[in-house]
Amino acid sequence: MTKKTVTKVNALPKLASKKRVAAYARVSSGKDAMLHSLSAQVNQYKKLIQENPEWLFVGVYADEALTGTKDARTEFQKLLKDCRAGKIDMIITKSISRFARNTVTLLKTVRDLNAINVDVFFEEQNIHSISGEGEMILTFLATFAQEESRSVSENMKWRIKKDFEQGIMWGGKPCLGYDLENKRLILVPEEAKIVQYIYQLYIDGNGADTIGKLLSARGISPQKSPRWNRSTIMQILSNYNYTGDLMLQKTFRKDHLSKRKVVNYGEVDKYIVKNNHEAIISKEMFNKVQKIRKKQAEKIQPNPIKKHRVFRGMIRCGVCGRAYTYKNTPHNEVWRCSLAVTKGKTACTAKQVPDSKIIEAANSTLDRNGFNEVYFNSKVEMILVMPGNRLAFQMKDGMSIDYHWKTSRSDSWTPEKREQARIRALKQIKGGVHNG
Repeated sequence: MTKKTVTKVNALPKLASKKRVAAYARVSSGKDAMLHSLSAQVNQYKKLIQENPEWLFVGVYADEALTGTKDARTEFQKLLKDCRAGKIDMIITKSISRFARNTVTLLKTVRDLNAINVDVFFEEQNIHSISGEGEMILTFLATFAQEESRSVSENMKWRIKKDFEQGIMWGGKPCLGYDLENKRLILVPEEAKIVQYIYQLYIDGNGADTIGKLLSARGISPQKSPRWNRSTIMQILSNYNYTGDLMLQKTFRKDHLSKRKVVNYGEVDKYIVKNNHEAIISKEMFNKVQKIRKKQAEKIQPNPIKKHRVFRGMIRCGVCGRAYTYKNTPHNEVWRCSLAVTKGKTACTAKQVPDSKIIEAANSTLDRNGFNEVYFNSKVEMILVMPGNRLAFQMKDGMSIDYHWKTSRSDSWTPEKREQARIRALKQIKGGVHNG
């Protein structure tokens, strides 16, 4: 019998694995944008990570925000998705105020990342979230930052209110027909003629779409987009400021966290400044146009139930970050990305969403049998329309809830199939008339 022998096979030496590191940057369009451009931050983080021999550069995720506390951040959501997919070990970010909008959101996000062994390093505070004392310090600092944001917001509201009480306007670009100089509206004669032309065309019986075509035919372009659209025309036809009086606080921001601007339906004071600037439209002409608008609206919807109003300003595009706007067609009520509407699918590929799907998603997310506006407003901060028929509900308690909606069969039809369906329908109608 052959003697049994045992041979030891040494284990392979452990290879030194590099930590996969990504960075998150966000700048506001105000002072931050002037001091440090987004591209400068991206280059800075890229250099920092690549120069560390123990780190492997994954990428820099960067968002540009209009305000310091808004939460519609597509790159941030992409970063979290890549973390869940196991692509990242550590995130570097400038500060807690850049990473999350409030204490609840910050702690939830950090805890979720810690659960999958992803560390977040906050440069300004010199804190690693995965460390023992990390969460306690983060809770304190995030609460302080949130209170500071609220205090700044309240101070700004007070300044704006005092200016409104004196008839002084705040911010924004002037409407067509005026320039803004030292917070005063100065008439621009050539643009004023366009406004007067629009009002007269409407009084003569032309709709907003027709007016847009007539303006384009004369080589007249709008201020902020490549072509005229219905909403631009209707905004001009409803702008009280063209009468020479100034209405202040037509919109307001609901809170310091979301910074969401909503129409003022009487929730806060409005201020009317008589004879503030040179009028373009007489009050008689303006009132006549409003009567026509009201009559036209009653024809389209004799007993309007404006459930969709609650969603205005709350639905945002998860592709480009722009607001979704409502459109009522003869066949359907839909929400569409404003960038895709004004500049086409080449600018933004986001899909439109039927209003019924928004309500269905809201009821499902809130676990309700029927839609309740008051309850909805108390729970939901924002709805993001994401690719792949996904609606991401950003809740006021910091949670994010996804809802996937199904596209109806007809929505996926090609233009050829739609034409075939139209022809079949016409044949059926003709057949019905003939048989009768």
